[in-house]
Amino acid sequence: MGLWQSSLPVHKTKIDKWLKKLSLDLPWEGDHDAFVTEQGLPEWTDALGTIGGGNHFAEIQKVEEILDPELAQRLGLVAENLQLMVHSGSRGLGEAILRSHTDVFGGSGLTDDSELGRDYLRRHDEGLFFARANRRLIARRFLDAIGAEGTQLCDMTHNSVTRTPQGWIHRKGAAPSDQDFVLIPGSRGDFSYIVHPISNSVDHGWSLAHGAGRRWDRGSTRARLEKRFSPEGLLKTKLGSRVLCDNKDLLYEEAPEAYKDIDGVIQDLVDAGLILVVAMMRPVLTYKTDGGRSRCKC
Repeated sequence: MGLWQSSLPVHKTKIDKWLKKLSLDLPWEGDHDAFVTEQGLPEWTDALGTIGGGNHFAEIQKVEEILDPELAQRLGLVAENLQLMVHSGSRGLGEAILRSHTDVFGGSGLTDDSELGRDYLRRHDEGLFFARANRRLIARRFLDAIGAEGTQLCDMTHNSVTRTPQGWIHRKGAAPSDQDFVLIPGSRGDFSYIVHPISNSVDHGWSLAHGAGRRWDRGSTRARLEKRFSPEGLLKTKLGSRVLCDNKDLLYEEAPEAYKDIDGVIQDLVDAGLILVVAMMRPVLTYKTDGGRSRCKC
């Protein structure tokens, strides 16, 4: 997950215009060779620069409130500018690396000082690198579409194997508590938060919540909501933000009602002495998929 500060001031928000211009599902038509060289990528696939499914998104946000001005200044956060939060990963590369391992070794582990272990960790790191580049290209495509430039403020990984002085940490859907700033999003119809970890210990696995978390599983969410909401009714949220999602299943599965209250999650982390809250972010426009206008085969 990454955060970019756009060059656009909040008063230049043009949601209706952006909805017509945004299209991130098809492979990027830019200069692939230049991007690969710029990012130092070992490989390129058509999936690079696309968001994917599930709970992944790209979202224009505005700063609702700065709760710690000193930390916000250190981050470089400017309340008057629109922000872009991107949640996406390695677009299947990480899973492919895991599957190639389990096809050979099943659930058996590898020692980290063996040739096979080092090879797996090298490929794992390539997956992380690809995911970071993917978020950068998504941000570039999104910002280009709305006529803005952007500066990356922070980036983090939710799924990884990380070496620490205490040993190896395997995070699966968890934010790291060992970096300066962490993003914790709500649903597409709720606030997101920028926080600063103040505790980094074994008590909480050197990790933090990476989002609000689901109340309902995807399989049951549509059945719960179809009688209450039409698809069109889910394209605008209670906070007044707009949603671009032309996949009806995804529209229901990722509805705000399917997620827990993000404010409660944040308060629990504060009460546990794990974070300082830097800023609260309000959604403006959430991009999931433009399925009606493009056909992504990746």
